[in-house]
Amino acid sequence: MLNTILALCLALSQTGLPEAVVRVDPDRVVNRVSPWMYGSCIEDVNHEIYGGLYAQMIFGESFEEPPPAVSPLAGWSLFGGRWSVEGGACHVEPDAGAKLVRDTPQFADGVVECEVRLDDDRGDNSGLILRVRDPRTGADSWIGYEVSISARSHSVILGRHQNDWKPLRSAPASVRAGEWHRLRVALDGPLLRVWLDDDPAPRPRIEFRDASEPLAAGSVGIRTWNSRASFRNLIVRTGGREVTDALSRPAAAPAMDAVSGMWTGYRTGAAAGHFGWEADDPFNSLHSQQIAHAGGSGTVGIFNLGLNRWGLSVRAGARYAGRLYVRRHAGDSGQAAGLTVALQSRDGTVTYARASLKPAGRSWERRAFSLISNADDPHARFAIFLERPGAAVVDQVALMPTGRDLFHGLPVRADIGNAMQSEGLTFLRYGGSMVNAPGYRWKSMVGDPDRRPQYAGTWYPCSINGFGIEEFVRFCESAHIEPAFAINIEETTQDAADLVSYLNGPVSSEWGRRRAQNGHSAPYGVKFIEIGNEEATNEHYLERFKALEAAIRHADPALQLVIGAWWEPDNPVSRRIVEQLEGKAALWDVHVGGDSLNDGRAVDALFTRMERLVRQWAPGTALKACVFEENGGRHDLQRALGHALILNATERHGDFVVMDCPANCLQPLGQNDNGWDQGQIFFTSDRVWGMPPYYAEQMAARNHLLLRVQSSVEGAADLDVTATRSEDGRTLALKVVNAGARPVAAALRLGAFSRPATTGQVWTISGDLTGVNDAAHPEAICWKQSPVRLGVETAPVVFPAASYTILRLRRVGRSPAR
Repeated sequence: MLNTILALCLALSQTGLPEAVVRVDPDRVVNRVSPWMYGSCIEDVNHEIYGGLYAQMIFGESFEEPPPAVSPLAGWSLFGGRWSVEGGACHVEPDAGAKLVRDTPQFADGVVECEVRLDDDRGDNSGLILRVRDPRTGADSWIGYEVSISARSHSVILGRHQNDWKPLRSAPASVRAGEWHRLRVALDGPLLRVWLDDDPAPRPRIEFRDASEPLAAGSVGIRTWNSRASFRNLIVRTGGREVTDALSRPAAAPAMDAVSGMWTGYRTGAAAGHFGWEADDPFNSLHSQQIAHAGGSGTVGIFNLGLNRWGLSVRAGARYAGRLYVRRHAGDSGQAAGLTVALQSRDGTVTYARASLKPAGRSWERRAFSLISNADDPHARFAIFLERPGAAVVDQVALMPTGRDLFHGLPVRADIGNAMQSEGLTFLRYGGSMVNAPGYRWKSMVGDPDRRPQYAGTWYPCSINGFGIEEFVRFCESAHIEPAFAINIEETTQDAADLVSYLNGPVSSEWGRRRAQNGHSAPYGVKFIEIGNEEATNEHYLERFKALEAAIRHADPALQLVIGAWWEPDNPVSRRIVEQLEGKAALWDVHVGGDSLNDGRAVDALFTRMERLVRQWAPGTALKACVFEENGGRHDLQRALGHALILNATERHGDFVVMDCPANCLQPLGQNDNGWDQGQIFFTSDRVWGMPPYYAEQMAARNHLLLRVQSSVEGAADLDVTATRSEDGRTLALKVVNAGARPVAAALRLGAFSRPATTGQVWTISGDLTGVNDAAHPEAICWKQSPVRLGVETAPVVFPAASYTILRLRRVGRSPAR
């Protein structure tokens, strides 16, 4: 490629293309660069874990998701959350995006009013959703506008959801917890106007014209975002008519035919039967599923299609290992009936594999089975059914691939694990907002996965513990990736000490012995633990860190602890954290943006100031920084260049910044529950591919060298350059980002590496800034590589517009001075 570019630059020389000069002094070492710069952040958001990395093929394994027809309000449909109707109003518990959507009317223009009460000021916001289309359970799984109020920020908020979240406008307001506030919204084509309480009619609190992407007609609904709230007295005026709803009329009791939300009930032939979503005597967590065959020829059963109902990917000749727990139903006085399990086509007309299970008694019994598919099908289903009269209750269902479909024999999808390893990841952080859920506790994540309780998670109300801290550490161990993970700051000091003993203690210790009993006799040798994630920078966090640090340090003095509070340099508590955690904390986790081509400069400035302040507040401190979340909302070439620019910036601070982890590591195709549409690796049930940021990371990781040397660029503001070399002085890596819209020709002045005996490789990724890869074209935008030979008279190198280029050069002969 570079030889082509060198020839091309001659043709471009008459076009007025500006020529820059890139200078490198390979003998002047500026700082060292950590090998952990090539990281990623993974958490169970957008189903990176459950439905992604975790090889469990069943989604909804414990039957905790409520039947979709269970709604507290008559005439409304439920999409997540814990709702109730009492006292003349509808109430919801805090939840990441729970919503109720009214079945009628469908409208585009009109006026909607509703009274909203935030029942405390600890949550975020709640309010109306309008022009709602395609609603599904999930934080941002719908299309429409949101108008909400916040008692914490004292504001009214207008935003747009298109399976993501985009804030449009906000305004200050006297929103008080515990008091009813009336929201009124007028919709007129692209114009939205919002009033609160007694705002004068001519002066709305918010007026916004959505000229770019106005949404079409849809339904009306109510929604919460992590807030306990109540709603009453909804009025919709549209098309000359008025619809009123006091939001106090409960729906009829759910029918007996109730199937947990991630499963589907079915009957074949002339079979009669019913289903029940049961809370009595579940095997795990709060619910189990009844299947009853009442007579007639045919089958009665339930089936599961996996994450997003994509269907399960099965291969001919592949074996799938399963297990479930079953008991007889308490009301079944007839002969015990044995269940059958099967892999079938999506419509159930073709069976690829089946197994008959022994009938169970009145108590829960485990049934293991093996299914070998006789066909390939990327959209199969897993079915559990009765073929003769009787009733059974099932719970905790697992189905796993085997053999080469597992990563090193772990409960991890091999294709995803291999893609992560191929990316060149040297560091992986397991954390994020999922650790902030009150139910996120490490002792619920070890031992028999079938007995680990589900809990209300930050992102999903039915979060699982089948994959937890230990599974994460085992994966990193097998993939040869350095792990770090975060824990909830409210873990007890004893539990924190026990965690460290479990992971790093000798087998002679109580918790080391339990680790060995769970299949790993040798200590894991974990080096990094983060205390919390994006915590408020306040005295409570400081005290929790000190308490947990003392307990952890007693269990393993070598562990390095990471500060998980926001870095807020103008907050006095930040200084107290630096002063009081001297010698206790090794790193401060700083979260930055990664979408913009200006984010690299912002990160450079941030760490310049941070290092100065840390050294000023605690002279001689060993505290350093890391980036455990480089966040954004895109996964295109622009994000790839943004990441490359941040890598260049963090390399410049290599003696202070020791890790950089973009988020998110994984993302299911077509799913984005929180607005962070930023996966490096995309996947479906049967395919895995990298996005442009994946390839930028891969380029950087494969060209890591330990020592950063002096470099500069003249005559091209759009070029960002860093250079590193090996310790023996024989290898140089020149990393250049051209963030501009035009190619730039640059003369290279590389010191000893400009001599005729220098050879190497050039890697380049470039293209349309908005370009992404899809399943049909998984390498549409990826790096290209070719050999290069440089000499003293080398013509200027052309760096393409919107590109990331790495020249890796090898000096043959005498090494440069060191």
